[in-house]
Amino acid sequence: MTRNGSHVMLTCAAAILAALSATSATVSAQHVSEARIKELIKQAAEQIGQPSATLQVPQTPPTATPPVVRLTLDEAVKFALDRNLDIAVQRLNPEIQDIAIASAGAVYHPTLTSLLGPVAQTQLPTSQTNLAATGAPVTDTMQYNGGVSQAIPWGGGSASANLINFRRTSTSNNVTYNPLLQSQWQVAYAQPMLRNFHIDSTRQTLAVSKINRDVSDVQLRATITNTLSNVRNAYWDYVFAIQAVDVAKQSLSLASKLVQDNQTRVEVGTMAPIDVVSAQSEAATRRQAVVQAESTRRTTELALKRLIVAGTQDPNWNATLDPVDRPDFRPEPVDLDAAIRRALSERTDIAIAKKNVEANDITLKYLSDQLKPQADLQLSYQTQGLAGTELVRSQSGVLGSSVTNQVPHAITEAFSSLFRGLYPVWSAQVNISYPIGLSAQKASVARARVQVNQVQAQLKQLELQVATDVTSAAISVQNNAEAVQAAGAARDLAQKKLEAAQSKFDVGISTNFEVVQAQRDLADAQNTELRNILNYRKALVELERLQQTTLGSLGITVIGR
Repeated sequence: MTRNGSHVMLTCAAAILAALSATSATVSAQHVSEARIKELIKQAAEQIGQPSATLQVPQTPPTATPPVVRLTLDEAVKFALDRNLDIAVQRLNPEIQDIAIASAGAVYHPTLTSLLGPVAQTQLPTSQTNLAATGAPVTDTMQYNGGVSQAIPWGGGSASANLINFRRTSTSNNVTYNPLLQSQWQVAYAQPMLRNFHIDSTRQTLAVSKINRDVSDVQLRATITNTLSNVRNAYWDYVFAIQAVDVAKQSLSLASKLVQDNQTRVEVGTMAPIDVVSAQSEAATRRQAVVQAESTRRTTELALKRLIVAGTQDPNWNATLDPVDRPDFRPEPVDLDAAIRRALSERTDIAIAKKNVEANDITLKYLSDQLKPQADLQLSYQTQGLAGTELVRSQSGVLGSSVTNQVPHAITEAFSSLFRGLYPVWSAQVNISYPIGLSAQKASVARARVQVNQVQAQLKQLELQVATDVTSAAISVQNNAEAVQAAGAARDLAQKKLEAAQSKFDVGISTNFEVVQAQRDLADAQNTELRNILNYRKALVELERLQQTTLGSLGITVIGR
């Protein structure tokens, strides 16, 4: 029944009451017949069933009947795992952290280097060695270099190897090879011995990135757990809303039956017409309750759809959900000590707090390492080879003497000398540096140490809060179980009270008001029992959520890297 229909019915009822009042005031002048009273009652009943001609009722175009999807609680959970958008968004975070780890670790990948190109140089004729037939000597060099370098992921060292080749021609009067082919093989290694030996900025960033990757896995698990808990609660809310509609319709049926019974009694002359109007008013109120219950049902259905669909194109979005499961009451014992232990070991917020402690420990370790002196060991080894066209001069060792012969040397001779190590150059050095004044670094270390202590204290605080929350949830489960039992007893008593009131009313020793009140009490008791059963199921869901046991109980595993 619409709101306008209720308004019309109440208006008619008021008109009847006004007519009866006017009749009582003028009883000496005019007598209202029983037929007139029956006619007024008939008009009121007819106007309840159809809208007034003066009312403009909006017409809604006919729409196709949406499909009905029967849905169990387990199916709702599976839909959420596959389609929930919050979970889909959170699943991308581990991939983002994987990219961050790869970016931080890229510094340890080997790097290939190469150099190819000419160099032309005209030298200043500042000495006898820098003379040519045309004045200033000109040197042309073509370089062919290649090498590889890599940072070492352990110890903070770095290594490099380079092969240097060049071909050089010169107009100088004093060169011994023209063209000159020269090859060099260089190997170097640098190793920190104090600062940056155990940890450096790169390894600190990489370690923190790996911790953040673990945190993203934990956050994904938390999102899944919370979402599944929300799905369960939304499912039970929807079931309760459907059952509340049934209760409201049952209450309306009782009120409508009372209207019919009262009309019959008025017709046979055993009841006053005013009792019919009172019953009709109560029926209108209960029609409004049905409308409100239907509105709540649609709202809770929409809330459930929001959690289990992938968008407005999802088939379930436009379907009518028909929940199959019912929140039956089965008292379940709660082991509080086991629940607290489980929560302390599996709660995602505690896991994240522990990861934060690890990250702060790594940062403190790095900052403390930076207080050490810089002492780096540098090792290098180089060997060379020579080839080209050797110029034999008339006077050996005399600058500018004429060339009497040219002896070619193949490039293979240069490589032979190179790998035999005929012309080695090696070095071993230790570079030590210590900055004067470390007040800023020491302050950073002190601040990091305080932050570590603070996070550890916060972890203990969180553990206490978890124990408190789990204990409170266990108490809530127990309280709701007792409330369900009490509500069931109250509903039985309300049913018996209604039956007694109806029996008395049938024999004329009870009033219409008492029957109506008993019907209201039964409807309230039924709704209270349903609400308490729902609260009990939701209390169990909350207890599982606080322990983070939803995934395990459903056999769900979050796969990491």
